[in-house]
Amino acid sequence: MQIKVKLENGKEAVYPQGTTCMDLYREKNAENNKLLAVLIDGEECDLNAPLQEDSEIAFVDFNSPQGARVYRHTASHILAHAVKRLYPAVKLGIGPAIENGFYYDFHFEQPISSDDLKAIEKEMKKIVKEKLTIRRREMNREEAEDLFRERGEIYKLELISELPEEEVISCYEQGDFIDLCTGPHLPHTGMVKALKLTSLAGAYWRGNERNPMLQRIYGTAFPDKESLNHYLNLLEEAKKRDHRKLGRDLELFSLHEEAPGFPFLHNNGAIVWQELTDYWRQEHRRAGYEEIKTPLILNRYLWEQSGHWDHFRENMYFTRIDEQDYAVKPMNCPGSMLVYRSRMHSYRDLPRRIAEMGIVHRHELSGTLHGLLRVRSFTQDDAHIFMLPSQVESEVGKVIDLMDRFYSVFGFKYRVELSTRPDKAMGTQEMWEKATSILRKVLDSRNIDYKLNEGDGAFYGPKIDFHLEDCLGRSWQCGTIQLDFQMPEKFDLSYVGEDGEKHRPAVIHRVIYGSMERLMALLIEHYGGAFPVWMAPVQVTVIPVTDRSHDYASRVYETLNEASFRVALDDRNEKVGYKIREAQVKKIPYMLIVGDKEVESGQVAVRRRDQGDLGPEDLKVFIEKLKTEITEKSI
Repeated sequence: MQIKVKLENGKEAVYPQGTTCMDLYREKNAENNKLLAVLIDGEECDLNAPLQEDSEIAFVDFNSPQGARVYRHTASHILAHAVKRLYPAVKLGIGPAIENGFYYDFHFEQPISSDDLKAIEKEMKKIVKEKLTIRRREMNREEAEDLFRERGEIYKLELISELPEEEVISCYEQGDFIDLCTGPHLPHTGMVKALKLTSLAGAYWRGNERNPMLQRIYGTAFPDKESLNHYLNLLEEAKKRDHRKLGRDLELFSLHEEAPGFPFLHNNGAIVWQELTDYWRQEHRRAGYEEIKTPLILNRYLWEQSGHWDHFRENMYFTRIDEQDYAVKPMNCPGSMLVYRSRMHSYRDLPRRIAEMGIVHRHELSGTLHGLLRVRSFTQDDAHIFMLPSQVESEVGKVIDLMDRFYSVFGFKYRVELSTRPDKAMGTQEMWEKATSILRKVLDSRNIDYKLNEGDGAFYGPKIDFHLEDCLGRSWQCGTIQLDFQMPEKFDLSYVGEDGEKHRPAVIHRVIYGSMERLMALLIEHYGGAFPVWMAPVQVTVIPVTDRSHDYASRVYETLNEASFRVALDDRNEKVGYKIREAQVKKIPYMLIVGDKEVESGQVAVRRRDQGDLGPEDLKVFIEKLKTEITEKSI
């Protein structure tokens, strides 16, 4: 009996029945010893899986998302195995692969500290050297329950109890360690060449604050030490750029126990915020947007009408006014719908582009809060575009152009994802397919590469997400374009067409910055706190060399101040070198050094934060150059 399969080169091949992927793997890996995993019809599978008739077989290495995921998932099992050896009474949680690494959650009898990670990592490396074979075992529900009950694994029993009665349950074992897992994994532990445990954190079991707090150990793994060391160096650089540390050091914002998840902007942070807002307004006026402001609190009926009450209630805050239920808005879109509905529209009025810098509140678990990146109160740069159905493709394209313009100013590259209908969604399948096909058509017509993200759309429509890449290669989701045919129905929106009849408009929901707080965190880390001149809280500091040059330094300061630059005068009785170092620490873009020479010549000695001394210059020339740099928003 022969089985026909299609290989990654597109060629068909015939093998005897009973041939496994491992048989092909041994042949392929003789040519390329970097192969890690197999895909059968695009799905990750164990290498000992048998070949199936007419299936497509492809082997992948660490450079593929699937290969890296299998590699790091195996590393997470090695971590759990090592912890079990060192702490036999520990209870196992879950341990997935994540971007750039893996983690595993544990319930220790006595909490461990970061100091214990070194011993755990040492034990992991022993397990790697042992090259333990990793085997998949399948069993029925009763067998699985008996196995994990005997081992006292209460969290595994909970997971098993939620599986369908008839489902075959899979486990993976290596040596004396076994774990509940769907897999797949590498053939043996020795294939994990370079690993490192990176941090320890708390995590509620299954992300629910009503559940026990477990300890989560994070780690990473790479196919060679060089790649691992490169990544660890990036982590060290990321620590230096941590926006929470820089936010404190540069007096941009602060966080307080009295208001968890509600950040406080200081004067310097407010300046950066205002510059970002001013640029946003300038570009939106040019692009034909009008700006509105809507209330923070709206009644329950509105949120039921919009669908948020059913689809988003667990993330909302509530209050009662005049014995009626109200909610603090988690999103701005219902307010924009009411603004549109407040007057009749003609087809000639459309598209109508309505933008709002709106403050929203969402309940986030305390354990997930993280500086400005994950907060409970934030400002969204929302916009809602109401348009004729025939205008949708054009308007989506214009939003993409606007996003591209914004992101290029900050120096960001980006990648794009198209997200489709989630399980819990409003509207018909037909409406969703129509909306999704429009977004796909726009992306294809512009030759934009994108990843399909199945099931991750908004509950009212599919979306295009923009993931920004910072200077360390990290990805951050910021902008989104959501196409909505549902809200116009919910709010009974209409326009009068050329035929004199009422018709439904289509709606685009979109943000470019996303969350202002999140964008600020991203920019702080992207620039390492050294903002471009146009955003810098202090753009120039004037530094007199001696008391003799104080008067001239004050006149330079006044001239710059009157020209509307953000300028400081450091006239303290300190050495010039000390003042320069402090200005560097504060990441001030320009320092103007003023001594006897400058007093005599009427010039200033210019020093730039990232270039050092630039030499003497006439003050008027410096001012004109600075104006140009700010106007052009140079990075």
